[in-house]
Amino acid sequence: MDCKEGTVTITRQINQLLEQIHPRAYSMPLGLFNESTLGQHFRHIFDFYDCLLRGVSEGVVDYASRMRNEQMEKDPGYARSAFHQLAQACQELQESQPLNVRADFSALVEDERPVVGSTVGRELMFAYDHALHHLAIIKMGMREALPEVTLDEQLGVAPSTIKHRKGPGHTGTRQEA
Repeated sequence: MDCKEGTVTITRQINQLLEQIHPRAYSMPLGLFNESTLGQHFRHIFDFYDCLLRGVSEGVVDYASRMRNEQMEKDPGYARSAFHQLAQACQELQESQPLNVRADFSALVEDERPVVGSTVGRELMFAYDHALHHLAIIKMGMREALPEVTLDEQLGVAPSTIKHRKGPGHTGTRQEA
């Protein structure tokens, strides 16, 4: 599986989740999330892929320049459509294409933001890992907000962890990311 296929896989998982979430639950503040919502986590995942797609055409990705579309946070149907379009757009990318990433290590506006060399494939891998991390958080939130929804236990679990758990000598008692 290459980076583009990984993107298709994770956006498919995201859309399967979005199909199960009622808009009220999607935009409900959760104590577990310090009053943020499931929708805000889905929007956050989308924002990173969106920054990558916009950055490819400019040659520089800036993950701090997120659009933060409020409709994405409130409407799971809108989010499903956006993720579907995102997966299609990522299929057009060339993974070996060089790309620069504008880093952001400080909350101070005046601090310098260095540019780091990368590739489209490496940044697709980063966006995938970032999405996987947020899916683990979303899974916790869904268990609180929608306990009636059955979730795949492998949702939000890294492929390397799944493989490790299937390996010899693993007892299945230790949880790790």
